Amino acid sequence: MQEFAELIEEKRQAVGILITSSTYQKYGQVYRLLKKFLSEKYELSDIPFEQVDYSFIEAYDYYMKVNLQYVPKTVMFFMKPMRTIVKRALNKGLLLQNPFFNYRPERPISKRRWLSMDEIEKLLQVRMKKDSANFVRDMFLFSTFTGIAHADMVNLRHDNIHRQEDGSLWITLNRQKTGSVSHIPMLDIPLRIMEKYRNTDFAGRDGKVFKMTTVENMDVQLKKIAKAAGITQRLCYHMSRHSFATSVCLSQGVPIETLSQMMGHQDIATTQIYAEITRTKINEDMSKLAETIQGKYELPENDCKIHKIRRNRRFPERENNEDNI
Repeated sequence: MQEFAELIEEKRQAVGILITSSTYQKYGQVYRLLKKFLSEKYELSDIPFEQVDYSFIEAYDYYMKVNLQYVPKTVMFFMKPMRTIVKRALNKGLLLQNPFFNYRPERPISKRRWLSMDEIEKLLQVRMKKDSANFVRDMFLFSTFTGIAHADMVNLRHDNIHRQEDGSLWITLNRQKTGSVSHIPMLDIPLRIMEKYRNTDFAGRDGKVFKMTTVENMDVQLKKIAKAAGITQRLCYHMSRHSFATSVCLSQGVPIETLSQMMGHQDIATTQIYAEITRTKINEDMSKLAETIQGKYELPENDCKIHKIRRNRRFPERENNEDNI
C-alpha cells in the first residue's frame, strides 16, 4: 500500500500532461478498495509484495464478484491499476514472478447502443426552446457524423482542421484516450454545425472550436432532447460515436479498415465489434421486413405441376421411373 500511495502521487503530478483527472481518480478508487479488501479479508493494513501471488489475485477477484457483487466490467476496471502496481514492483525487483501470469479475467459482454438513421433524422428535426439544449443536440450530431468522443470534442481546435488539395476539410487529432491519430473527412452536417456556432457564445476560446460543457450535463439534457424527438432510447453522449460507426459508416458500406482509421482505434479488433453489431442490425431490419411483407406475396401452387408436365412431355421415359420413386 505504501508503494501504491507513491504511484498515486506520481499520477497526480502527471494530470494534464500524461493522464486526465478522471484516470487519476480511478487510482484513488482502487487504493481505497484494496485497503478495504486487506482489512476485511486478512485484517491487515498492508502486505509484503512476496505475498502478492496468484492466490491473492484470485481472492481479490472473488471478493469483488461475490462480496461486492461487481459485474465483470467493474472487476476489470479495478484490476487494471493493480496490474500497473504489479508491473512497477516487478521492474523495481520487489516481485520476482508476475502473479497475473495465470489470471484470466471474465470478459464483459460489450453492449454498445446506437441510433438508427430514422432516429438520427428525428434529432435533426427536433427544436428545443433553449439555445443551450439545441447546442447540446448539435454537438451530439457533430459527433454522430465524425465519430469524435466528448473528451476530444472538448479539445478540438481550428488548427486540427485542414483543407486538402481537392478543397475538402479533414479533422486530424490525437485521441486523448489512446493517443492514436484519427483522420476524419468532414461531411456536410458537421461543417454546417461548425459554421452555425462560429462567433457565437458557444464558440470556443483560445483556438478551440466549441465551448463544450461537461459530459454529465450533456447526458442530462440529451434525455430531454430524446423525449422531445420521440426517441424511446435513453441517450448518452457516447452513443453518438457508436452511431457514427454503425448507422453512418458500416451500414452504408464504409470498409472496416477505413472506419478503424477514422475512429483512431489502435487495434482493428476493436472496430470489428461494430461489425458484429451491424450484423445484428441487419438481422433486426430483415425481421421487420419479413413482418411487413408477410401475406403480401404468394407463389402459385400449380407452378411445380406445370413444370413437371412439360418436362415429362420432353422425356416421357422418365415419367414411369418418377412414379415408381
